[in-house]
Amino acid sequence: MNSPLREIRLWVDGVPRSAWLKLESSNPTGSSKDRTAEGLIADLLAQDRRPREPTVVESTSGNLGIALARVTAREGLNFVAVVDPRTTGQVLSTLQSYRAEVKMVKNADSFGSFLPARLALAEELARVNPRAVWVNQYVNPANPLAHYWGTGQEILSQTNGVIDALYAPVSTGGTLAGAARAIRERRPSVRIVAVDARGSVALGGTPGPRLLTGIGSSRPSSHLGRQDVDEVYRVRDEDAFAYCRALKAATGLILGGSTGAVLAACASDLAMHPDLKCPVCICADSGDRYAETIYDDQWLAAQGIDLPSLARVGFKTDSALPRNGE
Repeated sequence: MNSPLREIRLWVDGVPRSAWLKLESSNPTGSSKDRTAEGLIADLLAQDRRPREPTVVESTSGNLGIALARVTAREGLNFVAVVDPRTTGQVLSTLQSYRAEVKMVKNADSFGSFLPARLALAEELARVNPRAVWVNQYVNPANPLAHYWGTGQEILSQTNGVIDALYAPVSTGGTLAGAARAIRERRPSVRIVAVDARGSVALGGTPGPRLLTGIGSSRPSSHLGRQDVDEVYRVRDEDAFAYCRALKAATGLILGGSTGAVLAACASDLAMHPDLKCPVCICADSGDRYAETIYDDQWLAAQGIDLPSLARVGFKTDSALPRNGE
């Protein structure tokens, strides 16, 4: 897919630092999940024992569902997206435009997560329908493999192999697991930083409520362990939202909430590691699907979110310059 890499300049503790953003928003449906969807469906179609013209089932918070809807429509497959009440109207309408069937769960766990209910329904739908296949991004090795061959190899090419740190949001862990493996095969010393949401248990941590979507999980990652990364940053909702807003104001880039979390982690990490010269941040999606949340002042106020001042870090407005891959 060859998504672009763009340089930004951050002022970290008064010192200008470079970081490169891997803009997955340029993919066909606007997120890194396009790669995951292509990998999951290619793996399914390669299986000798798959049902003829199967119905694909998957749990989704938004991006993967849209990506799978596109790929299954192209391949002439049926698709059932298992969603929850936090799924935005824009996502639902996009799914329906691809003729996907939508199943919505209503029961959240004690921390407000709908993931356990979504996974349970996806499993049940595949069990009762002999033609249905649950592709299950949470355990399917085709997920990280898509990012090993795609995201990781592209970053190596675009940085001419000199990347020295990688920052990526974690949910299933597939994106970071695959990209990190590819990069470390060529650059064993690269610093690998996992970025998680406060309240997520994807890589340990204490479960709790969170507003960030597209990052974090209420179950541990099957693709990535704490031992696979050098550092884990767990970012608060309000810090992620503040970085999204600051990036938009300074550069015009409108990106999703997980990118705000990644930038917050990157800025903190750069302050501790002045030697890093080529840090790369995987920016999973665009901000258009967050117009009613992160970029809506009324929504933030309704959630009781008071965005913090980014006194330590600023973005230099004239430095979002294209690099290889555009």
